[in-house]
Amino acid sequence: MTAQHSTVSEVMTRDVVTVRPDTPFKEITSVLSTHGLSAVPVADTHGAPMGLVSETDLLRKQVEQPDKYGDQATPGWPHEKAKARAENAAGLMTTPVVTAHADWPVAQAARTMDRNRVRRLLVVDETDHIIGIVSRSDLLRVFLRPDEEIREEIRDDVLKGMLRLGGMEVQVQVHEGVVTLRGEVENRSTAQIAEPLAKGVDGVVSVRPMIDYTVDDTAS
Repeated sequence: MTAQHSTVSEVMTRDVVTVRPDTPFKEITSVLSTHGLSAVPVADTHGAPMGLVSETDLLRKQVEQPDKYGDQATPGWPHEKAKARAENAAGLMTTPVVTAHADWPVAQAARTMDRNRVRRLLVVDETDHIIGIVSRSDLLRVFLRPDEEIREEIRDDVLKGMLRLGGMEVQVQVHEGVVTLRGEVENRSTAQIAEPLAKGVDGVVSVRPMIDYTVDDTAS
């Protein structure tokens, strides 16, 4: 038995609102307001992602406007000025779009967001069609797991299932997602691997390993 990890399909939003490249500025603003969104994907006629228009993209037009005293905005990058002049999604959207797949573990999606410095990922199927969208707040849902549920998974799937321990060697305590492993096992290698395996369980904030061992089987 192996530990089960949440996937993108379990946390993503499936009913994705999209716009076309020729969707006008004001219509995009209306879409965001009507659906309570902070960004909307731009899709082609086949449903494949082309880009993403966010509130930040739309605000470029306002930022570039002179204030009431006639002072001009601070000069921005060329692409920012282009967005300020844009009239539709094609000119406003940010590209390239960063995508994920529904079967990805939540951790993989989180790493992809961090690496690309984005707030959301478009989820596509094997034909590159948009089937969902996942945000940073969606990925944080795994940390809402009850402590008892986390404890049971570590005890049953990690300690018993993966490390083949009988259940009495190591005791598991979980408080606010912080896991404490306390006990004694035969081999040092088992004690060492218990911590990273427990860290991989959904909802774990950190692990405090307090496991002693009888035999140092890692010594050369």
